Parts: sequence; C-alpha cells; structure tokens
Amino acid sequence: MLRLVSQRFKVGVENYLPNAFIFAILLTLLTLALGMTITKQSLFEMTGHWYGGFWNFLAFTTQMILILITGYALVKAPPVERLMIRVASIPKSQKPALIMTILVAAAAGYLSWGLGFVLGTLFAMEVAKNVKGADFRLLIAAAYTGTIAILPASITVTAPLLVNTPGHSLEDKIGLVPLSETIFSPTLLLTAFIGLIVVVYAYIKMMPKPDEVVPFKGKVENFSQVEQIKPITVAEKLDNSRILNYILVALGVIWIIQYFGQNGFNLELNILNFFFIILGLALHGTPMSYINAITSGMPSASGILLQFPFYAGIMGMMVGSGLITVITNAIVAVSNEYTFAFLSFLSAAIVNIFVPSAGGQWQIQGPIMVEAAQQLGVPVSIAINTVTIGDLVTNLMQPFFVLPALGLSGLGLKDIWGYCLVSMVLLFVVSGVIVTVAPLIFG
Repeated sequence: MLRLVSQRFKVGVENYLPNAFIFAILLTLLTLALGMTITKQSLFEMTGHWYGGFWNFLAFTTQMILILITGYALVKAPPVERLMIRVASIPKSQKPALIMTILVAAAAGYLSWGLGFVLGTLFAMEVAKNVKGADFRLLIAAAYTGTIAILPASITVTAPLLVNTPGHSLEDKIGLVPLSETIFSPTLLLTAFIGLIVVVYAYIKMMPKPDEVVPFKGKVENFSQVEQIKPITVAEKLDNSRILNYILVALGVIWIIQYFGQNGFNLELNILNFFFIILGLALHGTPMSYINAITSGMPSASGILLQFPFYAGIMGMMVGSGLITVITNAIVAVSNEYTFAFLSFLSAAIVNIFVPSAGGQWQIQGPIMVEAAQQLGVPVSIAINTVTIGDLVTNLMQPFFVLPALGLSGLGLKDIWGYCLVSMVLLFVVSGVIVTVAPLIFG
C-alpha cells in the first residue's frame, strides 16, 4: 500500500513540483500575500520586511556551506573513504542496502545533523554504485529521512542546547534547562527511535519493483584511489608538506581541548565546523589533498548559496509582519494543559515551513510557547521538546535542509519528495501521539 501511495505522490510531484528554488519563490509570494491579508501590512511594508531579513542568514549560510564542504572533505579522507566503501559493499540487494543506508545516516545524524546529511548522502551514493538493483532516488531519500527521524535525540539538536547554554535569551525567565529534561527525556528519545523504526518499515514498503528501479548512473570520485604524485619542486613539496599540515593540526587540537575544557560538551556550529576542518586535515595528511577534496565538494553548495537568503527574506516577512505571532497565538488561545503539547507541536510544524531554521524559529516562537506553558502550569521542557519535534517533522516537506543531499547526489527535489512526504505523514502521526501521551505518563 505504501509503495502505491508513494508512487502516486511521485507522479504528482514529477508533474507539478518545480525546482527547489522555485519552491522558495512561491513560498515568498505566499508569505507576502498572507502578511498583506492577515496582518494588513502594505506591499511596501512587506517588501521592507523581506529585504530587512534577506541577509540575516549570512552567517548561518556560511556555516551550512562549511558544514557541507568540510563534512564532504572529511568523508573523502582516504581512511574514512576506505571504511565507507568497505561497509557499503556489504549489502547485495535492495532491502539490506536500504536498511543499512538509513541506519548509517541516523548514526551520523545522532552525532551531528550536518554530518548525517553529508555522510548519509555519500554513503547512499556508494551503496547505489555497488547494488545495481537498488533505486538511487529511494536511497538518497532514505538517507535524508533517516537523519531527520533521529534528530529529536541528536546531541546537536538546537533548542535543547540553546536553553542549556549560560546566557541564553530566556535564562532570566526559565533558567538553564538540563538535557535530562530535553534530549534525554522520554519524549524526545521515544520520538527519535520509534520514528526511526517507522521510517525503516515505510521505506521497505515503498521499495519499487525490479522493473521500476532507477539505478545510480553517476560517478563517485574516490580520493583513496587517486594516485599520489611525488612532489619535485619546492612549491610542490610545500603543498604536500606533512610537517606544515600537522603543525596546523596540532594548533587546532590545542584549541579544541581548550574549548571543551571551558564550555563542556557544547557542540555548536562553529566548533563543529572547526573540528571537521582539523580532523579532515589530519586524515588527509597534506594541505593539497585537503584542498582538492574541498574543491571537489564546492559545487554541491550552490543551492544553499542561492536559496538561503530567500528563506531569510521569508523569515523577515514572518517576523516583521507579525505572522509568526498570529499563528502561534491562535494555537495557544485554544490550548489547555492537556492539549498544549500537541498544539505546540502543530504550531511549530506549520511555522517551520516558513522559518526553516531551528535556531531562528526558537528565538521567535520559543518565548511565546514558554510564556503559554507557564500560564497553563505546564513544564517549560514540554514547550521546548514539542517545538523541537514540530520543527523537525516538516523538514521532510520543506526543501531547506535537503539541499545538501540534492547538491551532492545531483538529483532534483521532485526525485525524492514523494518518498519524503509519505515519511513525513507517518512521522507526524507518530510524533503527535508521543508528544500528547508521553508528558501524561512520564510527567
């Protein structure tokens, strides 16, 4: 049944879904129309909000490009690549290939959502290259979905880390919320691991028949197999100097040790990118090997570079016009202590379609949900957890975070969106049940 549903979604998507950039443009126009009709903003006011937010993602855009490119370079380091190739050669048919791809992506996503998107996609490509009977589109979609499914319990999930960081914007109101109430709470753990099981089941059921399989036809560049040319000139020796390389690595290691000593296990994007760079340099062995890997990965970042400013503009309109407050307050107004968790989850899922940045969404929506939770006598951790889960689920419909996978794989959004939509519906149901029931059982 799920295979038939996914096929119908796929046909509809192929006929009607444009490029991911066109999706961003249409969402921009929808937000513009909503702002003018619901919050009564003028066209000039809305365009002002749009431009005012357009460049607000510059730092985040750079961070995302770095996490994609440095993650790519890390995975392409010869020792890592050889291990990935060895593991990817284990499955011999579509079903085990699919299961292994989801689990590898989920394991990487648990450690870091950025690593999950990159490693999951590259692993799916390697598996697809080896297993000719596996559908390439399905594997890429499965890798992305596996990462999204595990993220509620990831040690790098945004909102729980923010509210556990001294000096966060709501500290005077809620203090520091320990990870035992968020990432390691029954709500987020159950959502992540039951969701992952559901995703594995769904993708097995969505597997195309042998005559419907679209195999991998591209080329995976294996840096571990590139022949190393012995440097001759002084410039070539400097380019390939292991001494220079490891001096730089040693400096990086000193700072990383110092950082964790001062901040504890706080994996924010900057230190994560820095860690990827230093580890990548260490594993590549020479500056030139690392440069080549970075250069090879750059084309995959083009979608991020173009589209993220448009999503920042959408966020600018949502905030400037007050649309995000209208949506959130409408949900809160009909909430009580029993329905708050589900309605908070629902509002976050809706807002995420327009504001697909977990950090940005929390800074805007978080204070409203925390205030509502306190007025209803509900623990603030419920607001944090439900906003986190709602924000993640609709990432399977919103193309913002799938751009790295599309860039690396060379696929278009319409190639995988049907599978992602089916998965989103299932995860939405599972998450909705858990966020409603878990607080009543576990407190």
